[in-house]
This record gives sequence, structure tokens and C-alpha cells, in this order.
Amino acid sequence: MSKERDYYFEQYQDRKMKKWAGFYLSEHTAIIEQEKKRQPAEKKIQMSWTEIDEVLAQAFQNQVEVRIQKEELDCEGHYGADIIGRIQGHDELGIFVGGHKIGYDEIRHVQLY
Repeated sequence: MSKERDYYFEQYQDRKMKKWAGFYLSEHTAIIEQEKKRQPAEKKIQMSWTEIDEVLAQAFQNQVEVRIQKEELDCEGHYGADIIGRIQGHDELGIFVGGHKIGYDEIRHVQLY
């Protein structure tokens, strides 16, 4: 048995970095995904109240999801991620979308999703 074992180690060639390539790839992919999340949301055009009202009415009547960008900047001056969901209800101050209450005056841009 020792001859077989010795033969194995004599013939064995280490693949060196090739065997670690999969780990680097998955790490690299994870870093890229984190960077995508950190990228600021694009600044969308400011819609008029009439345009916002039309899109919200259409979405509410047809039970279609909306994508809303709030008029809110973080400490670095970037817009936050869009809020996506169906309009669950509304009152005189705002709408309820995806568990969030959004005031009408906070909406910068809205589109059907």
C-alpha cells in the first residue's frame, strides 16, 4: 500500500491557484453586488402634481404596482431606493404602498411598474 501511496504523491501535480478560482469568483461577485446596492439611485424627472395624480389614479383603479421616488436625499445628497408595490389605500395626506406611508408632497416621480 505504501508503494501505491508513494506513486500517487510522485504523480500528483498541484493546480495551485486554479483550485481557488471558484472562491475568488464568488467573492468578486458578492463585492460587485454590494457595490450595485451602494450606487445612488438615479435622479428622475420632477413630475407635476397633475401627472402624479393621473398615474396614481390609474394604478389604484387597475391594481397595478407603482414605483415611487421620494423627494428625499440622504446625507450624501443621493436619492434613496424606489418604493415598489401596490397602492393599499390612501387618505387626505398620502398613500400606503408596500407597508410605507408616502405623503403626496413627498412624491418626486411615480410610474407604473
